[in-house]
Amino acid sequence: MQSKANASAALAAAAKPAVRRSTIQWSDFVVYFFFAAVILFFAVTIGDKGFLTTANLFNITRTTSMIAVMAIAMTFVIAAGELDLSIGSTAALSALVAALVMQAGFGIVGGVAAAILAGLAVGAINGFFVTVVNIPSFLVTLGMMQFVRGLDMRLTYTKPVAISDTTFTGIFGSGNVAGVPSLFLWSLVIAAVGHVVLRYTSFGRQVLATGGNRVAAQYSGVPVKRIKLYCFLISGAAGAVAGMLYSGMMQTARYNFGTGAELAAIAAVILGGTSLFGGKATIIGTFVGALLIGTINNGLIIMGLDVSEQNMVAGALIVLAVAFGRKRASA
Repeated sequence: MQSKANASAALAAAAKPAVRRSTIQWSDFVVYFFFAAVILFFAVTIGDKGFLTTANLFNITRTTSMIAVMAIAMTFVIAAGELDLSIGSTAALSALVAALVMQAGFGIVGGVAAAILAGLAVGAINGFFVTVVNIPSFLVTLGMMQFVRGLDMRLTYTKPVAISDTTFTGIFGSGNVAGVPSLFLWSLVIAAVGHVVLRYTSFGRQVLATGGNRVAAQYSGVPVKRIKLYCFLISGAAGAVAGMLYSGMMQTARYNFGTGAELAAIAAVILGGTSLFGGKATIIGTFVGALLIGTINNGLIIMGLDVSEQNMVAGALIVLAVAFGRKRASA
């Protein structure tokens, strides 16, 4: 009887229409205000050093694109109430796999297919241990991050793999379309697709329902475990795309691509307005959050700050991101 009562209550909660908020939640727009303030600050302080030039602005979008792609996929994972710390090492693995396959003579199609399959394999393993074995995603992906990073080093014994296929490098990093870097176009397209999927499809609604209230989602017919598995597959595929973008930009594949990128991606997601505890997410906010991080890094470099100081700022950003995430969750 008690279980039936709980099921009825959960179904009622899931079926109850959302109450429209009568007041504007300004915390949802913090990232946009912050982004505008950062642009204004650097424009005033280092505008005479080329910060606002078209070349530098495109440089920001170019160097931020990989983080943006990973952060967009991370949005789905976090919205479902999980976490993926392995996405950075997955990017390096996919970059190396693509380079090695193309070097073996299988061409760009073989290289891209192999890279995507490598990313999906990592995502599937993460999803299996989280949804079937029921190990917390933080522990699973932390272990997978270390394992895959070791695999990255083992594949070529830390030696870089050159990529001579100009078609590959043009599509995935070095090219331009009407003067716009292909890297930025990749991030824009993936952001647009992610926004549509999360906001306007049943899958997106199921992701948010899973992260918002797992029990209610289950009782209302949402295949919670399958949704989480799909989110990890999306993350793995996005890691693969990011890896190819890294290698296309650098015209080589290296084992250390994506090092620390998972933290930057998480910071972009939380700063963008996604709840760290799931159930609420915004792709556009995530995209702006990634641009914000890239802009800050670029401005600090132009100001002459060294790597240690840049790392200090990055750490502070992550703390702020978590703080904002907790505040939204308790609101």
